[in-house]
This record gives sequence, C-alpha cells and structure tokens, in this order.
Amino acid sequence: MSADTTSLTRIEPRPEFAGILRRDERFSTGEKSETGLSGDSVNGWFDRLMLQSGLELSPAVVLLLSLFSAITIGGLVFVVMENLLATAVAAAIGGALPVLVLVLVRSSRQTKMMNQMPGMISELARAARTGRSLEQCFQLVAEDTQQPLGSELTLCSRRMQMGLSPEEALHDLPERTGISTMQVLVTALAVHHQTGGDLVRVLERLAQTLRDRIAFLGRLRTATIASRATAILMLLVPPAVVTFFVLRDPNYLDNLMDSRWGRMTTMAAIVLQVIGTIWILRILRNSKQN
Repeated sequence: MSADTTSLTRIEPRPEFAGILRRDERFSTGEKSETGLSGDSVNGWFDRLMLQSGLELSPAVVLLLSLFSAITIGGLVFVVMENLLATAVAAAIGGALPVLVLVLVRSSRQTKMMNQMPGMISELARAARTGRSLEQCFQLVAEDTQQPLGSELTLCSRRMQMGLSPEEALHDLPERTGISTMQVLVTALAVHHQTGGDLVRVLERLAQTLRDRIAFLGRLRTATIASRATAILMLLVPPAVVTFFVLRDPNYLDNLMDSRWGRMTTMAAIVLQVIGTIWILRILRNSKQN
C-alpha cells in the first residue's frame, strides 16, 4: 500500500518579516500583589523605557553598561579622593548615566514622532479618500513616513500583511511609542474597521486637533521656560556647592562625617535632594505630556 503524499508549498523566508511576532525581552512579569499594585513596577518602567527609546538593545546590556559605568566612575573618584562617601555618590551617578541617556533619547524620539503625526494622519486620510482598504492605506503611509515614526508604522503594516487584524497589529503601538495621542488614532482605526463610518472625516479632524495641540504646547513651553530653568537650577545647585567645597578642601567630607550631627544632616540632605529631584522631574514631565 502506497502512502498518500501531500505536496507542501514552501514559503521563502523574507528578512523584513523576521521577529515581527516575537515578544520583546522584558524584566517585568506583570504579576499583581495582594494590594492590587504591580509587584515589579520598577521593572515595568525600565521595560517601557527600553521599548520607547527605540534602541535595539537588550535590557541586560543596559544594566551591564550601568554597572560598568558605576564601577569606572566610582573607582576613579576613589583613586583621586580616597573618600568612601564621595565614591558612593560618584558610583550612583555613574550607574544612573546610561538610564539618563535612555530618558533623553526617548524624549527626543517622542517629540519627533509627535511632530510627524499630523502629517502622517493627513496622508492616511488622503489615502483613504482614494477608496483603498485600511491595510493598503496603512502600508502606503508606512512606506512614505520617515524615521522614527516610520519604523513603528512599518512594523504594524507588516503584521497586517501576515494576516493579523488592524486591532491586533496596532494594539501595542501606544505602548511602544509612549505617546498618549497615539491611543486616539488606534481607537479610531479599530472602530472604523469594526463598524465602518466616515474615516476620512475623522482622520482630518484628528490631524487638525493634533496641529492645534502641538501649537498650544509650544506656546506653553515658551511661557514657562523661566520656571523650568529655575527648577533645573534648583536641582544642580546643591551638588555644585558640595563639589566646590570638596575641591577646595579634600578633607571636607571627612571632617563633616566625624561628628554625629554632620552625618545626620548629610543623610537628611541627600534624602531630601532625591525626593526633590523626583518631584521636580515629575512636574517637568507632566508639563510636556504628549
């Protein structure tokens, strides 16, 4: 008896589709504690920072860079000053440098994408006006949009080409970009795909709203530039004063740590500086929410 043979069509691999459905490497597990709060919120914040920065780096690589930076800067300070407190502060600053670079890269990337969105949405509306399907419109816009927004749109377009629905292809776009306005666009496209409607009119209104929002944020930043500069100056003055005294008198910290009140006031100052830094940075971040 001869076995039935089935001829299978071999699909040629295409590099541009590699890894599209692969899950990103993350540290957070998403588990909730008994209080309902995330048990690894710090890991979740770090995962979002890596994802939204657009750098093709593993989180483990960034942590190794932070460790190397902390050891290098802390070691140099210890060799020069031979002071444990100064070494600890320098190591903490060195360990935070790679994370600070990621924050700056993410902020710059989000600003560029936010400025690209009105033009991208207008082009999507023009493509929809020609009668193309949503998948075809999205593919056309993804090819014409420059970086960094173009790479995110291209990823979503290729997911649609692989057979995913627009809802499935776009569901993580707001998280990947970190732009809250992107959720409005994704919701509008998902609702249109499910129920239909005048997509062109919705997109044109959304594009005009984004242009007005960007103009308003620009005027707001101009009006509050003095306040933001003052806030940043308040963050930089205390470390600058300590650095000045240490450079003038290398034994300044040693003499300060010899007394009980000196240690207590120094620790209190460090704690208050950290709290104030976090507070001011949150205020500055909330003032420029996308």
